[in-house]
Amino acid sequence: MTYISSITSATSSAQLWKKVKAANGIYKEFSFPVIRTGTTLYSTPIEVANIIGQGFARISSADSYSPTFLVTKRRAEQIPLNFKTRQLLPYNCAFRMFELRKALSEVKDTSPGPDGITYSMIRHLDADSLTNLLSLFNRIWKEQAYPSQWREAIVIPILKPEKDPSNPLNYRPTALTRSFQKLLNEWSIHVLYISWKRLAVFLLFKAVSGRAYDHTWRHGILRSLHDSEFQGNLPIFIQNFLSSRIFRVRLENIFSQPFMQDEGVPQGNVLSVTLFSLHFSKFLTILPSTVSATLYVDDLQISCQGSGINLIEQQLQNAVNKLLIWCNDNGHTLSPTKSSCVHFCRKRGMHPDPVIRIHDTVIPVVEKVPFLGIILDRKLTFLPHVLQLRKRCEKLLNIIKVLSTTSWGADRTALLRIYQSVILSRIDYGYEVYGSACSSVLRRLDPIHHSALRICSGAFRTSPVHSLYAVCHQMPLHLRRRKLGAQYYFRIQSHPNHPVLTLSIPVGLGRLYAARTSLSVRE
Repeated sequence: MTYISSITSATSSAQLWKKVKAANGIYKEFSFPVIRTGTTLYSTPIEVANIIGQGFARISSADSYSPTFLVTKRRAEQIPLNFKTRQLLPYNCAFRMFELRKALSEVKDTSPGPDGITYSMIRHLDADSLTNLLSLFNRIWKEQAYPSQWREAIVIPILKPEKDPSNPLNYRPTALTRSFQKLLNEWSIHVLYISWKRLAVFLLFKAVSGRAYDHTWRHGILRSLHDSEFQGNLPIFIQNFLSSRIFRVRLENIFSQPFMQDEGVPQGNVLSVTLFSLHFSKFLTILPSTVSATLYVDDLQISCQGSGINLIEQQLQNAVNKLLIWCNDNGHTLSPTKSSCVHFCRKRGMHPDPVIRIHDTVIPVVEKVPFLGIILDRKLTFLPHVLQLRKRCEKLLNIIKVLSTTSWGADRTALLRIYQSVILSRIDYGYEVYGSACSSVLRRLDPIHHSALRICSGAFRTSPVHSLYAVCHQMPLHLRRRKLGAQYYFRIQSHPNHPVLTLSIPVGLGRLYAARTSLSVRE
């Protein structure tokens, strides 16, 4: 509610927030769920917290691995990983005060951990207190010790969208850790990333199971660090961070009993994504050269292009088989029902789709698939994505309608800021991809833009759209996409090592692109 500055005191903020939630239809009032396990129901807060905590602990337990992988796991963990070194490596040096102040200025305010200390409290420390904090961090780093209280996390269960709240496995654990620990983790991420670029290629990988974060093999993460030749304070700090972790589930002010997290990385921790990516990046080294991959943390797509469907099918099946072998050796599984295949083809008439199998199950071939928030259809028209985006934005318009009430509503400036942060940001997301759709598809988003500007400015429905642009200091969406595209282009050009610069269009597709005269007209 930062931007709602003109709301009168007649309506309290609590009443206003209830109206916003009711109008949006997304945010519901919190209530303790009734959990069902078998034929038993649990309704009291402490029972619900304990049952959900038991489910999280069971997922991260080694017993959830397959018997075949348990044999591999026990054999691998018998080989100790020695990270000690006498070399003066640059990523093992002590922290400096300006680095601590820079980390404090860059971190975003998040929910505090068990100690209740927030980043705002740390930012208000005087110089002597910051010096003591820096000394503590350097002792933890150099002496390779780890505070026992930092191993404990508070887990907030978040119900997955459109899932049954009575099933304890339908909740996603979000770990809240101490702000001091997260500050030190922020610095370790920076050191790890800089060193990683020098020692190996920074790659990202797809989660091969729904519980990949909670199921990740910790020894596999440490072995990846060891194989990348990390030594000294940095890998030992990560080793201490992963070992002997404890969590308690919190429902409002009710806490469950403590549970052990045997495997996996804590979701919501700033260091977890980097460690998760480091472990899964090893898979990309075994991909066939004819198969390309696009990855971001736990989202992966593998693709192959060619003129013959049989050759494409063989190459993709070979890649899937290699992925299955890697998963079996690292404690993960591939779910055929959660996997999908899209045949991108503009060929008309009847033509066969590829048959890709996971074990004995054929991966279903679908007409469209969501990837990183963008819906990709087989013709790459992006019409399904635009239609869903419009539907979501129409629902979010209710927020602005509620806040524009003439008796107590916000002013034009506040409403425009809310529109830009809640709705326009969704329209801008992924424009580099879906912006290639034809103009008739993209124009379906214009009514959302015009309706929002009319609500924010208080204009009539018959007001010309050009006057709305002038009054609200906004530009049409097609000009906005061109502006954002130019900014994206110059941002890429400013980074010589940007991965987009390494992409190249095949010769055949390049000739086809140049032959389409409609492209020059649109540009």
